[in-house]
Amino acid sequence: MRRKTISSMLGGVVIGILGTTALTSYVSARTAEKNSSRIILENDLVRVKEAIFMPGDKHPGMHAHEYAHVGVPLDDGKLTFHYPDGKSETMEVKSGKAGFREANVTHEAINMGDKPLRVIEVEIKRPG
Repeated sequence: MRRKTISSMLGGVVIGILGTTALTSYVSARTAEKNSSRIILENDLVRVKEAIFMPGDKHPGMHAHEYAHVGVPLDDGKLTFHYPDGKSETMEVKSGKAGFREANVTHEAINMGDKPLRVIEVEIKRPG
């Protein structure tokens, strides 16, 4: 009887540890999948950012760029842009091929691939 109780107790402890580990791993993975953006250079003329679009971030939220900007992908991939009016567009992006967007365009960018997609964004603050 005592062996059965100890076995049951140990089984419960193992299941508890495995469940906690799995939940922690799941939460960490979900947290790690968020898009990110960081400023890597800024002066009176430009703001340069590195944006990383993660494949698991399916609802990152709308945002707008204060300035017109040029985006240069560092990776090949596919981004879908959703706009506040309900329209959307999907773009194949190629490493090194630049694109331009006007200032104050509001959109949500979603990485449709299965790998992170890095883009350098050069925001133009004012003409030189």
